[in-house]
This record gives sequence, C-alpha cells and structure tokens, in this order.
Amino acid sequence: MTAPCIRPCGRSRKLPQLLWLCVLGAATLDALGADPPKPAAATPAAAPTPRLPAAPPAARSASPLLGAPTPSAASAATAAAPAPATPFAIVGDTVISGADYQRALATAMRKKYYHAKPPEAEVAAFRREVGDDIVNRVLLLAEARRRGIQPDHEKIKATVAGYDRQYGTSDTWKTSRERMLAQVVPQLEMESLLERIERLVRTVPEPTDEVARAHYEQHKSLFVEPEQVKLSVILLRVDPSSSNAVWASAKAEAEKLHKKLLAGASFAELAKLHSGDRSAGRGGEMDYTHRGMLPEAVHGIVDKLAVGALAEPARLLEGYAILRVDGRKLAEQRSFEQVRARAGDLWQREEGDKRWKQLIQTLRQATPVRIDESHYAPQRGSGDRPRAG
Repeated sequence: MTAPCIRPCGRSRKLPQLLWLCVLGAATLDALGADPPKPAAATPAAAPTPRLPAAPPAARSASPLLGAPTPSAASAATAAAPAPATPFAIVGDTVISGADYQRALATAMRKKYYHAKPPEAEVAAFRREVGDDIVNRVLLLAEARRRGIQPDHEKIKATVAGYDRQYGTSDTWKTSRERMLAQVVPQLEMESLLERIERLVRTVPEPTDEVARAHYEQHKSLFVEPEQVKLSVILLRVDPSSSNAVWASAKAEAEKLHKKLLAGASFAELAKLHSGDRSAGRGGEMDYTHRGMLPEAVHGIVDKLAVGALAEPARLLEGYAILRVDGRKLAEQRSFEQVRARAGDLWQREEGDKRWKQLIQTLRQATPVRIDESHYAPQRGSGDRPRAG
C-alpha cells in the first residue's frame, strides 16, 4: 500500500470535452421566480438541469441548429458587439447564423477557460475548433435521421419527469411548462440522436486473435510491465505549515534514527515506535510501486540505491522520511497471451475513434460546406475573456 508521505501531491486536471451547453439556454433559475427544490433521489442522473427562458419565445429567434433559443445571458462574452448579420456557414441546406456561432463560442469559452483569459496562441485555433464542431453537429444530425435513428424517448421522458419533480412548486413552471418544454424537448431529442449515432459508429466487434495480435506487435511498448520497487519507510510527520523550528526538530530526530539504523537497530521496530505513516503497523513495509505512483523526488532518492540500502533522511511534503529499498522488479515485456484482453480493448477503442473520424470526414466531403471565416476574427469590444455564466 502506497504510504501517504510519498504520494504525488499534484493534481492532474483533465479539461472537459467541448459541450453544447448553450443549446439549452443560459438563463438563471431566477426566471422561475423561486428557488427550486432539490431533485428527489429518484431523479435520473442523466437529466440535466433545465436552463429556462426568461422571456416568451416570440422575443427571440429559435435557431434550427441550436434548438432552444438562447437568452442574452448565454452570450455574455460577445454581448458588447452586435451579432454578425452574415451567416457563419451554410452546410448543405442548413444556414448557421453568425449569432449561433457567437453564442456557441461564448459558452465553449466559459466552459473551457471560465474566469481565466485564454492564451493568445490558443484563441484562433479554439475559434476554428468551435466552428468545426458546429458544422459537424449539423452533418451528424442529418446522417442520424437519414439512417432512421430515433431519439431515446424513454430517457427524454425521464428527464422531463426530473424537471417536474425539481420545479413542480414553481408558479412559473406551472404556467409556462408546455412552452418551455416545447423548446427544450426538441433539443433533448437532437442530443439523443447525436449520442446514438456516435455509439453506433464507435461500437466495434471484438477483434479476432489475428487482429489483436497484430495490434500487440505494433504497440509492444504499451504492454511493458514497468520496473517496480519495494520500499520501507519511517515518517516523522510534520504539518506543512509548521514553523522552521518544528521542521528542524523533526530533521534532528530523523538523523538520530538514521544513525541507530546504521548501527544495526531494527527498521521495523523503529518504524512501529516512531513512524507516522500508515505502514507503521507493518514495520514501515510498503507494497511494490512503479514510476508514476510515487513523486519524482522520491524516485530521485531510491533510484540511486541498491537493494537493502538505506537513504539519508529526506524532507517530503508530510515530514522527514527515511527510506529503505527492499526489492526491485525489472521492467518486463508482457506476452500477447498475458495481455490478449487488453490488446483487444485498445484495438476496439482505436478502431472506434478511426471510424468516427472517418464518418465525419466522409460527411464533410459529401456535403457542400461554406464557412465565412471572417467570423473567426474576434468581435470588436467583446474580447475573449470568459465571464461567469
């Protein structure tokens, strides 16, 4: 079991996939006139919170691309500039307005960067990415309908039922429910079509042994068991915010213990008596770990040690630690027979990605697409600084 003292302290953040959150609008729930109750436990997990319009539909344009009309709050990042009058793109028979593009861009900007200003080097590429996704969305919806794919009506009903449970006490919901759902449900249907066609295309049958083996041979480095190291640790725990005097005291104590170990004292006994790590009850003994499971600073210490060697006391995030290398397992190439299932899974995922990208490429080649690239230029006065929605 990995000891807390040598866990990686950094957090990896994975950025979210570009989502069309703008299609459900961005009005706050204040439009309902009251704070809605929290959804009951039975509310389907997949049901998104409805973003409800604050004005009658006649006051806005209903976009054929985005489904539900989007109030001005959804385009806060571009509100300072007038919506472009010229279409952003014409995809087959579908016209995508400049306002559609700017709303989608504003929402995508907030979703990806939130309050931060996006790096200048990324802005141009990001604008094109949003434009490509809008065009792809139109093409994929048309293809889904051509294939006769139907929305998941049961899931949509469950989503609407979740809205009823959440907003049922709101007078605004009671009086405007049908009008609001007339805007939201078509969008839920479109999202369902997109989900279903993507799942259909990406679903790939399990490969034959021949195909899986070929994938294994082409990507052997993916099937290498990394080198592993087995450690024992004595941790003199110190709160990271402690004073220098406290840290100095812990260092002095660690140095005393280190001298005792060099003189022949039992590592296990000292660990049980002094270590603040959760491995103390096992005499400081930890499980085998490999690179990536431990902070690089720890590897910098133990990589230089032979099996059985003792490291000098080292300051880590949670205190001073004395590390001992108890064993090593060299990196090992796993055979195809050992990793057959994983090789097949990786091939299926890669093949699914390939088929999805190929479908989009085929649709774009088969459908006339005209894009007015002037819309990729920043709108004067709007800036690209996302704001809280």
